[in-house]
Amino acid sequence: MPERNALLHDLQGEDRYGIWLLAQIGGAPNELQLIVETAVYDPAVEGLRAQSNYIIRALGVHEHRLHLGVFGRLAFLDDHPLLYHLNTPRTAVHFTGKPAQLDTLVLDISQAYVSTFGPWRNVATMGEDLNITVPLTELLGGGFGLLGTMPKPLAERMARVLAHHGMTASLSEDTSFEEKDEHGRSRAAKLLLIDDAYILAFDFSVERMNGRGTQTSVES
Repeated sequence: MPERNALLHDLQGEDRYGIWLLAQIGGAPNELQLIVETAVYDPAVEGLRAQSNYIIRALGVHEHRLHLGVFGRLAFLDDHPLLYHLNTPRTAVHFTGKPAQLDTLVLDISQAYVSTFGPWRNVATMGEDLNITVPLTELLGGGFGLLGTMPKPLAERMARVLAHHGMTASLSEDTSFEEKDEHGRSRAAKLLLIDDAYILAFDFSVERMNGRGTQTSVES
């Protein structure tokens, strides 16, 4: 991946920055194209000097949060909490038993969600993860029920929280989840992280542009 490596190399160092210039819909279904310029800070002029321009293509986009402008960090990742909903099986969490301190359990469940996803997911906006057919205090105080159907890493953490409160949890994974397609190729999504902006997609490609803005080499 020479072009991707060149982009990452251009951004290494405290005086190196990227400038996200443009995001547009590509020619293929669910494709996004990003134009990124790399730059180095020049103290003599107290400003940035441009280095290289790149096109990043996101193929098979699932989700995105975009912010144009100057950024300090760019990374291509295969493992990140943002990928849990796509790359791990949804898992139902059933419970039995009543907690000694209901309010503490509700707080611990909320903290488990935050510690799993950090700032990237909010339980209030990801309502499909927890059972919201009844208030959580009523659900947990009922002695048994479905806590929710959620990504497996979160389900395992929730099971530990329930066990800590003297309750029993049972996990049931979605049996239709498949890591590979019929040709043996991975179905896993990947992540492009640019500061606090991100794109979740099937894959990414990087192309370097020359001074006239045309492509000089291509990475598949």
